[in-house]
Amino acid sequence: MQGHGNVGDGHLAIAPREGTKALFLDRDGTINVDHGYVHEPERFEFIDGVFDFCREAQSRGYAIIVVTNQSGIERGYFTEADFASVTKYMLDCFAREGVAIAGVLHCPSLSGPDRKPEPGLFLKAKGKYGIDMASSVNVGDRDRDLEAGRRAGVGRNLLFTGDFGALKRTLWNGQ
Repeated sequence: MQGHGNVGDGHLAIAPREGTKALFLDRDGTINVDHGYVHEPERFEFIDGVFDFCREAQSRGYAIIVVTNQSGIERGYFTEADFASVTKYMLDCFAREGVAIAGVLHCPSLSGPDRKPEPGLFLKAKGKYGIDMASSVNVGDRDRDLEAGRRAGVGRNLLFTGDFGALKRTLWNGQ
């Protein structure tokens, strides 16, 4: 796998096309509990409610795209192969739960245009999948996640506080 890359194209729920709206999700702290540099499937613990939240987004026509900083690669804590392995595990779990992830974009570096809060990963997704950024939603657990989305022109950028039910109410107001 190449750095600053993408995996997950085999799990498409929606064949993204020009004008597709996306649900951008950070990984550690939003999809899974952040135990610090999670790179092994046995340490990957999904946050309660993430599958239901993603199924709802999918049913509303969102392509789900994971955008994640993974500086543990450059720091030497784990390898691109380790990241690919845990990503495959994550994608397989989502697929078993009826959720298809359109793509996973990651930045393995400590700096650069793809490392959040820079918007590079979002802009790559926009180009690759034809995402309508203004109609899209970005959810992350840190200010840098939200800042990256804002810089990329994502319409709604929401801080995840651990409660997917509250997030659903905020986004879809019970609809």
